[in-house]
Amino acid sequence: MNTLNDFKVTDRQTFIKFLDLLRKDFLDNPENWENKTLPDFLEALSAYTEDVQGYYDNMNLNINADKPDWSIFADIFKGAKIYE
Repeated sequence: MNTLNDFKVTDRQTFIKFLDLLRKDFLDNPENWENKTLPDFLEALSAYTEDVQGYYDNMNLNINADKPDWSIFADIFKGAKIYE
């Protein structure tokens, strides 16, 4: 069974599956979500989109967030669930 954190997003179809897992994670584990309302989540989504390059740089991941692919979109959504 795939969990949200180990699911690999590589294309549009896997991103769709990722979004299903994200929804399931919210329903099953709301205590793990900092941003539980749509306005809070959207605010965090915007802020994390702005800051995601810093995450990649700090983790030495050699990813350029200015050239996004489906996996970066998934990282942004995962980050928005907990970003303050």
